[in-house]
Amino acid sequence: MKVLVIEDEQPAANRMVELLQAYDKTVEIAEVLDSVKDVVFWFQKNPQPDLVFMDIQLADGLSFDIFQKVNIESPVIFTTAYQEYAIKAFKVNSVDYLLKPIDLSELKSAIDKYKKLFTEKSKTPVLHNDIIASVRQMLEKPYKNRFIIKIGEHLRPVATSDIHYFFSEAKATNLCTTDARIYIIDYSLDQLMELLDPGQFFRVSRQNIVNRDAIADIVVYSKTRLKIKLITPGQEPLIVSRDKVNKFKEWLDG
Repeated sequence: MKVLVIEDEQPAANRMVELLQAYDKTVEIAEVLDSVKDVVFWFQKNPQPDLVFMDIQLADGLSFDIFQKVNIESPVIFTTAYQEYAIKAFKVNSVDYLLKPIDLSELKSAIDKYKKLFTEKSKTPVLHNDIIASVRQMLEKPYKNRFIIKIGEHLRPVATSDIHYFFSEAKATNLCTTDARIYIIDYSLDQLMELLDPGQFFRVSRQNIVNRDAIADIVVYSKTRLKIKLITPGQEPLIVSRDKVNKFKEWLDG
């Protein structure tokens, strides 16, 4: 059985490969891909795999975009961190899904279902445009456009566009505005990355998320890291972590 794995988080991709090999050592991993662009190119150049494991959110967009750009005849098992109610539409045409974190028993159940239902090529499920549109609508939510901050006894809204960067310090999360004011907010950086527009904000390290519009200059900090100089008055540069550099460059070019 030849399997294509589509996952943009390296630990999750490694975990999927490990689970597939634990399930059956004869499983052949055709490729591990992490973006809509790479997946479309792969399908244009390669024969259809027997089965596809596909994350919903990829490095450059939702995986639904793939179906609009290339013909996928293979059965697809979606992997996602979203709760079950948000993806019930995938049960149409017997397209299955797995909720993260995935364990071996769930993986085995999904593959067994695939073997039972889709062994014959003629029974390969089709993701119709109305199904894709329905689930896309459930999953695509508007990005957060303001945050409420507390100043003494007062509450003040701050537009997301007026925030140059977020940072964690002393177990607290802070935001820095265009006028270099610092405020504490009740979100973790992980939560913020689910709320912010990924085209506008990028997590450059475990401690910092930067707004594209706040970047004044980028310089090489070492052989493997970058330094971001901000337009924010009086603020220290942000360092792009070694493991984030390539993704950061792709984000800038996107």
